[in-house]
Amino acid sequence: MSRYVTEFVGTFFLVLTIGLMVMNGSPMAPIAIGSVLMAMVYMGGHISGAHYNPAVSVAILIRGKMKPRDLAPYVAAQIIGAILASLAVMLIAGDTFAPAPDPEAGLVVILLCEGLFTFALSLVVLNVATDDATAGNSYYGLAIGFTVMVGAFAVGAISGGVFNPAVGTGPILVDALAGDGSFGQLWIYWVGPLLGSVAAAGVYDLQHLN
Repeated sequence: MSRYVTEFVGTFFLVLTIGLMVMNGSPMAPIAIGSVLMAMVYMGGHISGAHYNPAVSVAILIRGKMKPRDLAPYVAAQIIGAILASLAVMLIAGDTFAPAPDPEAGLVVILLCEGLFTFALSLVVLNVATDDATAGNSYYGLAIGFTVMVGAFAVGAISGGVFNPAVGTGPILVDALAGDGSFGQLWIYWVGPLLGSVAAAGVYDLQHLN
């Protein structure tokens, strides 16, 4: 249970920070988002592995560092955390938010952006947080948080900079239920990140061939 509570709390504060930064329109939002992810990774890494992301959980499952029976509870905890955080943003800021790609961007470009930076995130996680050669390092949270920060700066204006199906699901669900949006683009934030995470697991194996 402690692992699932940790996944819930970490995802909650990640999505809460994303929502509040989006609502205040700060151009420095990626710094805050990367920083809170870093902090939450250090908070929960020794308990749950600090995935806070269904795509990362899938990569770690493929890597063999997660039991198959844990995948569904991890993903459920992450999504519930994202939903409740989205509701908290609505209560605090008085409005809902939801990630959305640039309407001028093509679908292939959007999926590529989401897939590539989820690939980078997952590959970083696999190498700094699951590999025996880097066990016990003190930089894993920085590496993970900085990867998300870079992705948000680089392609946030193009794809929405989600790289995380829970971050897509919670806000879009609350926004749609509040009557302000729809579920039409939700699939993008599942398909792109999951393709990226699966590819990262494959590349990790290639990196560590004997």
